[in-house]
Amino acid sequence: MTSNSAAVAAAVAVAREHGVRVREPVMLKDSFNLRIHLRPAPLVARVPTVTALGRSRPAEALRRELEVVSYLHGQGVPVVPPSDLLPAGPHLRDGVCVSFWAHVEHDLGYQVTPEVAGRALAELHEGLRGFSGELPYLGPVLDEPVRLIELVADVVGPGVAGRLREAHAGLASRLGGAMTQAVHGDAHPGNLLATPGGLLWNDFEECMAGPVEWDLACLLRTTRLDGRAAVQAYGGDPDDPGLRDFLAARGLQGTLWVMVRALRFPSEAGAARAALDAWLRDPSGATR
Repeated sequence: MTSNSAAVAAAVAVAREHGVRVREPVMLKDSFNLRIHLRPAPLVARVPTVTALGRSRPAEALRRELEVVSYLHGQGVPVVPPSDLLPAGPHLRDGVCVSFWAHVEHDLGYQVTPEVAGRALAELHEGLRGFSGELPYLGPVLDEPVRLIELVADVVGPGVAGRLREAHAGLASRLGGAMTQAVHGDAHPGNLLATPGGLLWNDFEECMAGPVEWDLACLLRTTRLDGRAAVQAYGGDPDDPGLRDFLAARGLQGTLWVMVRALRFPSEAGAARAALDAWLRDPSGATR
């Protein structure tokens, strides 16, 4: 597991090799990934940490993210862009994957309304329809949970691990055949940053090919705002039966990632157990 010091050292080394002056690397966020502001440059390094546990090739996720976001930025879609101060990556240094992004000032206290979130997602989907690059079909939904379950199997025990595997296999058998395009993959309002230039979409590491219903399920399940109102503002029906399997898959995916995160942050074990208990009570994803 990548340590914070190794992540910072790798990011600073790559930046300096490309002529970027770094005096004061500051960790902005340490959660599923580590984000480091390489001050004084307007540059943010992003290093997979928890997410690297659940992905056999984390650099591939970074590459797809950079391709999709570069395309959107070129089309004028409001996104946090890759850095133009150096090749954005992905870079591999001493076993650490890193990508580089423009640093944008944003207001952490800004509250996105359901109406704004829904319209923003509709506009994002419109921009993503033109992306013609190769993306895995529902990769983070169909493939990654298999690895995540194995990571937590010893923690939850064979009975619960069996239930998780059975639920995922059933969902995987049903999630196919719908019309697809590039989708965000993690389209909740926490990935909409309020900046002086307006709202910018961020964090496309789970971008994939899939039905737009996946992103709608992400929005519908959010606890940050009224997801039903947001889906209605998008132009969707929050009671659409076609969302049911996507809601269940999102619930399972989210539960697994919270549990894997606790492997890096043992203090989160209680929250992980609560998330698992909630899933065991309602694996349909009907509740949040």
